Amino acid sequence: MSFPYRTLMVQGTTSDAGKSTIVAALCRLLKQRGVKVAPFKPQNMALNSAVTIDGGEIGRAQALQAIAAGVPAHTDMNPVLLKPSSDIGAQVIIHGKVRGDMNARDYHQYKTVAMAAVLESHQRLLAQYEAVIVEGAGSPAEINLRDRDIANMGFAEAVDCPVILCADIDRGGVFAHIVGTLACLSESERKRIIGFVINRFRGDIKLLEPGLDWLEAQTGKPVLAVLPYLHGLYLDAEDAVQAVQAERGAFRIVVPSLPRMSNHTDFDALRAHPEVDLRFVRKGEAIPPADLIVLPGSKNTRADLAALKEGGWPQAIARHLRYGGKVIGICGGFQMLGAQVHDPHGVEGEAGSAAGLGLLDMETELTRDKRLAQVTGSCAFADAPVSGYEIHMGVSHGGALAQAAFHIEGRPEGAIGKDGQVLGTYLHGLFDHPEAGRALLHWAGLDSQHTVDSNALREASLDRLAQACAPLMDRLLLPD
Repeated sequence: MSFPYRTLMVQGTTSDAGKSTIVAALCRLLKQRGVKVAPFKPQNMALNSAVTIDGGEIGRAQALQAIAAGVPAHTDMNPVLLKPSSDIGAQVIIHGKVRGDMNARDYHQYKTVAMAAVLESHQRLLAQYEAVIVEGAGSPAEINLRDRDIANMGFAEAVDCPVILCADIDRGGVFAHIVGTLACLSESERKRIIGFVINRFRGDIKLLEPGLDWLEAQTGKPVLAVLPYLHGLYLDAEDAVQAVQAERGAFRIVVPSLPRMSNHTDFDALRAHPEVDLRFVRKGEAIPPADLIVLPGSKNTRADLAALKEGGWPQAIARHLRYGGKVIGICGGFQMLGAQVHDPHGVEGEAGSAAGLGLLDMETELTRDKRLAQVTGSCAFADAPVSGYEIHMGVSHGGALAQAAFHIEGRPEGAIGKDGQVLGTYLHGLFDHPEAGRALLHWAGLDSQHTVDSNALREASLDRLAQACAPLMDRLLLPD
């Protein structure tokens, strides 16, 4: 099959309109039809990231889209990644490597440099793939960001590619979203929109058809597809986190929803476990009793540690341990378990130190260099393999590390406390490996033979998503 577009971009009327999933679906459909395709997002702002085959860091959504396309994730697929470290600043990552921290105003001036990186990556992908499916960011109608835009129409205009505009009908106001977005665009930008996709529809399509007819008459552009609301998909989220998991099992796991929590995709496999009740506890909510408390990764360890203390978590964790509960700390959460977190270089803000929770005999010094690695190994507390990835800035040292949690490629990794109740590690994706996930839950107190195969669930969801989006592909393949 030949695909009529070398580069096709999917933009949305709002954030979370479905851009990521539509790009993933198109990548999977093209793969199924024998087209060598790559995903691409010029600029991504997200705290969920993945390590690539070339040793860099990209947004988690682009790594998922690469899986959909059946190709290795590469830094060219997301050349600019912004990881917020405060309300007005972010770590800027170009071609997978940290360039520094910038506030919003400084980054706006830096966009000319970022755009050069974006165009370089796009050209490299075009040289290797038959088609590139591009995901926009936020909305092209954000007038205040139009100057030097590299994420939406600024990119589309620079490479002269067609655009699909998608909107989420489940939010309400879908027709206003679409017509209002068009009104905010320039004439040349409106012309490059080839049609609309209405996403997350549930109900009787006959009741929607008068609105579709009006929209096409009003804009002169076709509705390419109306996509259904798909329940129960197992797909890596770009950034949004579900606050509360419906109670389904007897084994309760609670996670503090910290202000700069990163890589909450670590918990996707736990969400899918039929015997686990996973709950994210937000600021101000009561901390419920639990079998296991997991401290998540963080983009700003000291700030999130302060938020943890403000929320009363140290007292809740002490009570939890007193009654025999278990605690796991992942990456930044691991660093919080120690006695001190030192930031002598001001990596995450003002230089200084902060007292940790004192649950592991170790201290951490934050460093300017970031470790990025995909790793495999085995559990030290069970006969089970483990795989995952490391994304962290900091080195931990102390007596606790003598009792490792894992053996990774010939070296000890992480720590288990002397009492056997506290485990810390720098490995993300711990629960994704079925055997490692079962071993960790058994260590925490869940006596179950059930395993969750994250890869199988993800592949099945991508195929289901692709099937739902097949009508969109059919429309794209129609001659003009």
